[in-house]
Amino acid sequence: MNNSQVVAFDQIRSSAAASISSSYSPIGGPFVNMVRLVCITNNTQGDLFFSTDGSTDMLFVGAGGFKLFDLNTNRTNTDQFWVFPIGTQFYVRYNTTPTSGAAYIECLWGHP
Repeated sequence: MNNSQVVAFDQIRSSAAASISSSYSPIGGPFVNMVRLVCITNNTQGDLFFSTDGSTDMLFVGAGGFKLFDLNTNRTNTDQFWVFPIGTQFYVRYNTTPTSGAAYIECLWGHP
């Protein structure tokens, strides 16, 4: 029985510093695949908050920082996967005003 999987990079999502405000705005489009790995990078000089509902501060990424979420590392049940579902939309807002750079969402998705 073959237990291999195909992994693909999704399109990068980004928001330039000038388009990030104190209110949440979408960063790229919603996921069109079930995403298994997400890297959120703040390449600005400002501190940023990220959300998946557009109103609740869920993740903080300080200036120049990043967060990496690999949802399937070290899992023991290989028949079950943790994923961000299709339709997941990330939003970004600033806590400290960014003056240059951008925020990025990079992700990988996979299928049998």
